[in-house]
Amino acid sequence: MRWGKGLKAGWQGSLRSAVASLLVLFTAAILPGAAIADATSNDAASDCFNENSARRIPGCTALLDGSAKLSANERSLAHAMRALAYALQAQYELALRDYDEAIRLKPDFDVALNNRAWALFKMNRYAEAMRDVEKALRMAPWSAHAFDTRAHLHQVEGRLQKALSDYLLAMRFGGEKLVKLYQCGLEANGLFKGPIDGVESEDLRKALVSCVRDKSCDPLPPDEECRRPTS
Repeated sequence: MRWGKGLKAGWQGSLRSAVASLLVLFTAAILPGAAIADATSNDAASDCFNENSARRIPGCTALLDGSAKLSANERSLAHAMRALAYALQAQYELALRDYDEAIRLKPDFDVALNNRAWALFKMNRYAEAMRDVEKALRMAPWSAHAFDTRAHLHQVEGRLQKALSDYLLAMRFGGEKLVKLYQCGLEANGLFKGPIDGVESEDLRKALVSCVRDKSCDPLPPDEECRRPTS
């Protein structure tokens, strides 16, 4: 998915994970029928499910506005994919419209709920974001990215122990890749000096403790600093 300056790698990682999750759901959705399969034979429509976010907005628009008869789940997926692309461009109002429709069509869509929560977080709409991420976690209590989203919300509102707990849970469920992101982000903040190896350590936990005490500290790194070590 995009690698734009200023966007956080962890957010990008969340979106990348969301795209992978959506593609799995998309594949499962099209197996029983040919509607999406026929639609995606068209290059513009197939772009809706492309990892290139620049192609995703027109692709999803073509798919949603086309002649193919899509199921509610298929339309939900297309809206969620377009929302991701808008979010990458920091067009959060447009993203929210698509997330709203995706969730209206599929109320148990935990990935879309978490990503809508992140968009709301970026818009400083913390109470709404918390409602969404709590719902996402009830549906998917193993979601590393939802724990990360909730940790950010706790941190910005001063609930430090809860923030730390959720960051630790995010690492537990996110594994090596998410641990590397936190290692790299905390290193960028001058709080962690260990190796970027994806292994939890006491030094990493101490760095997280220091970070959560500062609302301006984000354990997620700018992408350009961590693309290689976390790949």
